[in-house]
Amino acid sequence: MSHKIAVIGGDGTGPEVVAEGLKVLKAAAQKHKFQYQLKEFDFSGQRYLKTGKLVDDQDIEELKTYDAIYLGAVGDPGVKPGILEHGVLLRLRFALDQYINLRPVVLYPNVYTPIKDKGPAEIDFVVVRENTEGLYVGTGGYLRKGTPDEVATQVSVNTRKGVERCLRYAFEYTRKRNKRKQLTLVGKTNVLTYAWDLWERAFHEIGAKDFPDIKREYAHVDATCMWFVKNPEWFDVIVTDNMFGDIITDLGAMIQGGMGIAAGGNINPEGVSMFEPIGGSAPKYTGKNVINPLAAIGAMQLLLAELGEEKAAADVEGAIIKTVAKMPSMAAGKMGMGTTEVGDSVVSNI
Repeated sequence: MSHKIAVIGGDGTGPEVVAEGLKVLKAAAQKHKFQYQLKEFDFSGQRYLKTGKLVDDQDIEELKTYDAIYLGAVGDPGVKPGILEHGVLLRLRFALDQYINLRPVVLYPNVYTPIKDKGPAEIDFVVVRENTEGLYVGTGGYLRKGTPDEVATQVSVNTRKGVERCLRYAFEYTRKRNKRKQLTLVGKTNVLTYAWDLWERAFHEIGAKDFPDIKREYAHVDATCMWFVKNPEWFDVIVTDNMFGDIITDLGAMIQGGMGIAAGGNINPEGVSMFEPIGGSAPKYTGKNVINPLAAIGAMQLLLAELGEEKAAADVEGAIIKTVAKMPSMAAGKMGMGTTEVGDSVVSNI
C-alpha cells in the first residue's frame, strides 16, 4: 500500500522537527514494507511576507487528494499574530472539515512531570476536542467601535450535527481504546446554559442508546483543570468543545512532560487529517539543533495509526519510549543530545 502525505514544514523550528519525523517515517516504512509519496507545501510566514499568499482554494482542492498532512509549526515573529493562525492552521482545519482534535496525554517512563507522586500509570488519557465550531468560527462583531460605548460580541456556535459527530467519535474512540471505557464530558453546564444543555442532552442520549457499555461522567472545566493536577488518574477519554479543549490540552501537555513531547491530530474520519506537534514554532531556537523533535515524531506516530499502519505506529511509540529513557530533560537545549541525534536515536530503536 502507498500513502500520499503532504508536508508543511511551516515556520521557525517547524522544518527541523519535521525532518526528524520524516526520518522516522522512512525507517518505519522500510521495516513494515509500505510505500509513501511526499510533497512539500510552503505555507510559511516568509512566503507570506514575500508574496502575500497563504492557503487558497486551489491548495485546499489539491490537499483533498492526499491521505494525510504532516505539519511542523505555524508562527513567524515578522507576521502580525493571527494572520498565519487563521490563514493557515484554522483555514486547513475548517476547509478540510477536520472536526476532531485528538490529544493523547501520556506520561512516558523517565519523563519529568511537575505533578508530585504521579507517574505513567496515573497520567494516561485522551482529550477529544470539537475542532470546527464553538467560539472559533468567527461569529460576532462590534458596535460603536473605538468609542467609550464600544460593544464587542464573540458567539459560540454549536450545532446538533457538529456536537453529535464529535460525541460519536469520542464514544467510539473510548470503546476502541478499551481501557476503563469511561468518557467524561467537560463543560460548564451551570453557567453556559444554552450550548452546554445541547452538549449534555446529546451526550446522554447517544450514550444511552448506542454506547451502553461506556460509562458516562461529567465535569466542569474549572474542576477538570484542578483534577488534571490532583487526580489525573480519574480520566480515560475526555470530550469537550473547541475553546475548553484548547485550554485543557495545554495543561495536559505540561503534566505529560511539556510541549517537547506533546503531539496531536486534526481528524476528519471521512477525509484528510493533519498531524502536528503541539508546541509553537519557537523561532529563537531556529537552526541551533536544540529543539526537541519528539512531539513531531509523536505526531508521525498518530499519522501512521490513522493511515492504518498500526504496527508501524506501535514501533514508533516504542522507539520514543526507549529514546526518552536516555534523555535528562524534554526541554530545548537540555536533552543531552541535539535535535538530529534524538531523531537518529528513535530511528535506531525502530
